Amino acid sequence: MTTAKVVTRFAPSPTGYLHIGGARTALFCWLYAQKTGGEFRLRIEDTDRERSTPEATQAILDGMEWLGLQHEGAIVYQSRNMDDHVAAAQELLSSGNAYRCYCTPEELDDIREKSRADGKALRSPWRNGDAAEPAGAPFAIRFKVPEGETTISDQVQGEINWQNDQFDDLVLLRADGTPTYMLAVVVDDHNMDVTHVIRGDDHLINAGRQTQIYQALGWKVPEWAHLPLIHGPDGKKLSKRHGAQAVTDFRDMGYSAEGLRNYLLKLGWSVDDQEVYSDKQAVDAFTLGGINKSPARLDFDKMDHINGEHFKTMGNESLLSGLSAFLPDGADITKISGAMESLKTRSKNYKDMAAKCAYLLLSRPLEITGKAAKPLRRDDAKDHLTALLPRFEDLGDWSGTAIHRVLKNYAEEKDIGFGKFGQPLRAALTAGHPSPDLSDVLLFLGKDEVIGRLQDALSTSYLEN
Repeated sequence: MTTAKVVTRFAPSPTGYLHIGGARTALFCWLYAQKTGGEFRLRIEDTDRERSTPEATQAILDGMEWLGLQHEGAIVYQSRNMDDHVAAAQELLSSGNAYRCYCTPEELDDIREKSRADGKALRSPWRNGDAAEPAGAPFAIRFKVPEGETTISDQVQGEINWQNDQFDDLVLLRADGTPTYMLAVVVDDHNMDVTHVIRGDDHLINAGRQTQIYQALGWKVPEWAHLPLIHGPDGKKLSKRHGAQAVTDFRDMGYSAEGLRNYLLKLGWSVDDQEVYSDKQAVDAFTLGGINKSPARLDFDKMDHINGEHFKTMGNESLLSGLSAFLPDGADITKISGAMESLKTRSKNYKDMAAKCAYLLLSRPLEITGKAAKPLRRDDAKDHLTALLPRFEDLGDWSGTAIHRVLKNYAEEKDIGFGKFGQPLRAALTAGHPSPDLSDVLLFLGKDEVIGRLQDALSTSYLEN
């Protein structure tokens, strides 16, 4: 007996952006397919005609592409499968597992209200076919929930059991002939050969309903794995007040796709204490059994840490490409290239990196004002810069070692602490912008730029007392 190839799917509704929770679901589906040598497929559940938009569909596709989650095969659009959905409903009707319900909306409201008051699920009076069907009257096709109980074995939540008398006889086809979500999902997953349904645990109750439909159609029920939802940093439901919900929000905040993939992996999954994973390591380690049962909490400090660790291993060209979106228009990235090895070890995301390299991109003469200019107004600031300028001009070997030697020798000759001249020198070169060790500042700026900025500083008014 051959084992069926694993097929997972991500099935978002195109009513908005790719939510961070959806992105994690897609990642877990992708990882499991990769781990098992299976296929990861994409379905757009666009049957909500009023809310589904081409713009939202494109936003989801853009988010998936940026995150690097490539699906296999053509995208399946649920709205194009209506004939299959209707055929399944008719099959259930023919087998006695569904029935025509002629109740009006008003009658249903009364039945539903009475059922709830009695603590029972909705049962239509048309369920048992006792009355003659009115010719020409509109009807919905409802699923006839079987007697007994429904049990699923969930890869995350464990074994779950429901009494069937708690399930409504749900609508399969509306009176206008359109299928409902519950039927469409089952039919599409079956037709796509989906073996493992991995999704948020807000769908857990749907697994019970859908299991009944699978069994009524005589189809194999897929494996279920329902992921706990993601909460905000405060432990409450993730919302707009947390400042980021869409994958593109995190992109715009400066996180790399590599870093976000790793963070999403650790957002509710673990098998050991390891935090930083390459894609290969993630695929090799991933198991559904490693998914936590409790909700995960968004943690931006941890996200920064993981993203920063990925920066350390990324190539400089790739980092420069990602950084370019966060630099001023027209910025000369060649001025940054020499500093990348330092920047990549000190930056947590691209926005942070852009702030740390801003001093390299300043136009001369620098605008040095307020607190940043304070070191330049000290009594001895001009003397120190005047004495250091020719030393830099005469330095033929513009290397970190040689630059550090100049600074060290100057401090020893003057018998002063480094800060006495280091503070005004840094202010003259960076205008108060974040910057690394002073030797690195000089090295990364280059000899010509250092000399030019010092000459500008010596000729401007903030050195006057």
